[in-house]
Amino acid sequence: MWLRTSCELTFSIAEPTPFILMLRPRSGGQQWVAREEYAILPFVPVFEYTDDYKNLCQRLVAPVGDFVVRTSANVKTIDLVDTAPGAPFVEIQHLPNEVLSYLLPSRYCESDRFGEMATSITNGSLPGYDQVAAIEDWLRSNIRYFSGNSGRPISAAEVNQQQSGVCRDFAHLGIALCRSLSIPARMVVGYLYGLEPMDLHAWFEAYVGGNWYTFDAVQKGTKGGYVAVGYGRDAADVAIYNQFGPAVFPITQNVAVEQIESPD
Repeated sequence: MWLRTSCELTFSIAEPTPFILMLRPRSGGQQWVAREEYAILPFVPVFEYTDDYKNLCQRLVAPVGDFVVRTSANVKTIDLVDTAPGAPFVEIQHLPNEVLSYLLPSRYCESDRFGEMATSITNGSLPGYDQVAAIEDWLRSNIRYFSGNSGRPISAAEVNQQQSGVCRDFAHLGIALCRSLSIPARMVVGYLYGLEPMDLHAWFEAYVGGNWYTFDAVQKGTKGGYVAVGYGRDAADVAIYNQFGPAVFPITQNVAVEQIESPD
């Protein structure tokens, strides 16, 4: 399907403030970016670079006063996410080098604390994709989902303790459980068509059978409409903006995803 995504952030800046933004989706195997618009108001010099996870990032210094970041993109994405029941576990020695970092504990995914729990959840499942599917089902059945912004990110251990969370929290716990079984897993942030209420969304991917597969415990079925913007080990790597100095928060944040006809 063809989607048009958009995000507008408005800030009130009290002093010149350095920002790193991550708002540009990139083309890949599951999506093709056909057209983009990116506006900075008022305009300031912007320097783009690619981070360690191949995300497109923009550096700038926001001036004093109202500051607006506005993006949109026309993206071709898949109608249904790929599934692969029975896809096998990939032994560590056969994993690609670039996947290895997604095996390790990270700031919000303390995978070294979940081995026994993950083994219990996946008991009876074939190693690989079926284990991740069992983790996804467990999250959906046992963690209470609430939409909106929970403020600061919380870790997988905290999510498991409170038994509730937003999409980002579900992803953290799912990732930690996968990694504790030596299955590489990473966080993804982006857009989802039909999300209610509309906002930016987070999910996770697991590497099994030689490919990355999408898992989203707060959604049901295998619907598509995902547009990935950022990949990383956890929320610390995929913030849509980081600012430095006195804390600054958006005055407004407007996100929209609509289905469109195939562009010319």
